[in-house]
Amino acid sequence: MTNIVNHWIGGKTAEGASGTYGPVTNPATGEVTTKVAFASVDEVDTAVAVAKEAYLTWGQSSLAQRTTVLFKFRALLDAHRDDIAALITAEHGKVHSDALGEVARGLEIVDLACGINVQLKGELSTEVATRVDVSSIRQPLGVVAGITPFNFPAMVPMWMFPLAIACGNTFVLKPSEKDPSAAVRIAELLSEAGLPDGVFNVVHGDKVAVDRLLEHPDVKAVSFVGSTPIARYIHTTASANGKRVQALGGAKNHMLVLPDADLDAAADAAVSAAYGSAGERCMAISAVVAVGAVGDELVEKIRERAEKIKIGPGDDPASEMGPLITKAHRDKVASYVEGAAAEGCEVVLDGTGHTVDGHEDGHWIGISLLDRVPTTAKAYQDEIFGPVLCVLRADTYEEGVALINASPFGNGTAIFTRDGGAARRFQLEIEAGMVGVNVPIPVPVGYHSFGGWKDSLFGDHHIYGNDGTHFYTRGKVVTTRWPDPADAPAGVDLGFPRNH
Repeated sequence: MTNIVNHWIGGKTAEGASGTYGPVTNPATGEVTTKVAFASVDEVDTAVAVAKEAYLTWGQSSLAQRTTVLFKFRALLDAHRDDIAALITAEHGKVHSDALGEVARGLEIVDLACGINVQLKGELSTEVATRVDVSSIRQPLGVVAGITPFNFPAMVPMWMFPLAIACGNTFVLKPSEKDPSAAVRIAELLSEAGLPDGVFNVVHGDKVAVDRLLEHPDVKAVSFVGSTPIARYIHTTASANGKRVQALGGAKNHMLVLPDADLDAAADAAVSAAYGSAGERCMAISAVVAVGAVGDELVEKIRERAEKIKIGPGDDPASEMGPLITKAHRDKVASYVEGAAAEGCEVVLDGTGHTVDGHEDGHWIGISLLDRVPTTAKAYQDEIFGPVLCVLRADTYEEGVALINASPFGNGTAIFTRDGGAARRFQLEIEAGMVGVNVPIPVPVGYHSFGGWKDSLFGDHHIYGNDGTHFYTRGKVVTTRWPDPADAPAGVDLGFPRNH
């Protein structure tokens, strides 16, 4: 009998009542291993109502109470990181070491939330006028929602809910229906850590559940990570319903390689950043811009390294790259490579025919490398979200920067060079939210915020860091005047002499 992944509402499992289910597949075998319940509008309403009720007490709880729970959760998450990684591998397909790294990155944000006290400190100005003080404080919003993607089913939710609940909000998570089990396991650990029932809830589903969260009057803010078209829709719809929104979209991240760069280091970085997690990450390097005469040598070095990558099931310790999430996604990624030559690309490596012995029905695709890619090619213009790396050529630094800045995306970018002046100029001139200098995937640590520019972000706030704290709270300014006791009417004198 197929297992069923149900919702988590009010501190316990809530069996799906809509009668609608989605398949959860093991990408390495193509086998449907689990069904996930899809929430109806009524079920989403139930989760929001439970969260709203829990907010009445959680929103008034002390910082000490909140952080005590988070410290316990952190310890449990650390102890069970291997179990969560195994769930990720089984449903997403990424290799176990990559899944463990995902959990570790989520732990960074839990660490930040454990020390939320500093971020929530207010400000005070005394004597702005005679006996008048002004203070600024930050307060929680209420019920907030997170809608998260399949590529990081543990990490991305942990970019959101630890800070949200540390700030005093309650949370409703709608994880990807493709790999839902990690979210439910996290909910169980939060409950075990002592989080009050209803503070964290999980509802699974499709557009029905998403749209209800976007329009529900009791949901005060929505966080989203996913593709640009959906991010734009989330932002437009939730904003129209009066909600605060941070919606992180897609990317086409470039790596500029100057003639003075260490080409071995640049090739290592390009291979790791393009093909790690099978390219299914919004910070993957998908376009290398080679400046000057280094292109041929760099492409050859990338090819040599890429051909050695071991592709296989994520639970095989020998595997360095796993399958793609679904067969449909695998076929879409392959289509970019299959049509590349006709669009003027030089196909150096074609991974579309790759299979794995004993796992022929898995969602496999090999490494693909395209050189001399014109900017008009679909493989360059679209976010492929797979192990396909495009190499473009530029004659000068200025031409390379202009090419990158012409992209509608502005998530992350990197430069490889030994020239400090060029690196400094690049970080100021490039139009992207995250910049790496000899660092291919410049994902900020937890106490700096993550977010792009242009079509990679919709909303005013980046995610986690100080922006995360500000997103999940709202400011209030209090102006106060109290009479001085020395000005009290004549009567009992408790020791405030009238000599000042």
